[in-house]
Amino acid sequence: MGVALRDIIADYKTPVSWEALPGIAAVDANNTLYQFLTIIRQPDGTPLMDRQGRVTSHLSGILFRISNFMAKGIKPVFVFDGKPTQLKQATIEERRKLRDTAGEKWREAVERGDEAEAYKQARSSTRVDDTIIRTSRELLGLMGIPVVQAPGEGEAQAAFMVARGDCLYVISQDYDTLLFGAPTLVRNLTVSGKRKIRGRQITVNPERIVLAETLAGLKLTREQLIEIGILVGTDFNPGVEGVGAKTGLKIVQKGEFAAKLKEKQPDFDPAPVMEMFLKPPVTTEYSVAAGHPDAEGIKKMLCDGYDFSEERVDKALEGFSVKAGQKTLESWF
Repeated sequence: MGVALRDIIADYKTPVSWEALPGIAAVDANNTLYQFLTIIRQPDGTPLMDRQGRVTSHLSGILFRISNFMAKGIKPVFVFDGKPTQLKQATIEERRKLRDTAGEKWREAVERGDEAEAYKQARSSTRVDDTIIRTSRELLGLMGIPVVQAPGEGEAQAAFMVARGDCLYVISQDYDTLLFGAPTLVRNLTVSGKRKIRGRQITVNPERIVLAETLAGLKLTREQLIEIGILVGTDFNPGVEGVGAKTGLKIVQKGEFAAKLKEKQPDFDPAPVMEMFLKPPVTTEYSVAAGHPDAEGIKKMLCDGYDFSEERVDKALEGFSVKAGQKTLESWF
């Protein structure tokens, strides 16, 4: 997922404390749900499920992360993807094939008792489907969290909302957000401060990337950063074989972007991809105002509906400053 710009962005990431993050933040919802479904699993890769076999990893992730956000003064607005553009269809199909293959490998690994391989393949088989989206939106509604439906890419809508000044920053793991023009991107806002990478657990801390500072440091325009993305490969094009972020940076800085594409991909027109990043479909029809959390409704959905422990839900609700039996959160406003 996303565009592989890490190698040239690394020097422009700055550590940021949780105390510096209060305010309204646009959350890349699909990216966040994907994280929950990928990470919140049993040792053999099986996701959290209720007694009926329904996946609940995403609901657990939403409950505890938002509780953590609220306790720290972060007011999230979840922005969901809309209909994918035709440019993305090839990427969607390729990802579907990879997930299906990973799912088969996961089942085989479970059968032979290879727990490490099973966990790895299970993560690769993660998918955010309609049921995940629907139940997530239901829980967010009970929490009083604003939800925005993007007409297209959620990252684009989130970037637009920050650029307009309605939100302070975008929360996402994907660097695509910068290509869409997000002034500020914040990554690694995990509850535990831990993340599993290639089978090992590492400590991660919140980091902030400011687009203007990044462009100034790299001596690039935003259009040139998009050119690097196109060379490396985005959700909307496969990229040039053998070109990583550092090589792409050199090509663009030398003014050889068009020549390299003509040499390697003579039939490819980068203009529609450039247009997608510069002028994506977005909407102004949204609200970032939080509603009143319904503590009893949250408990009814999670405990009665999905077998969550009432004790764990009550603990999470402490982050909302909500006690069982209360249905409002006056201190939040």
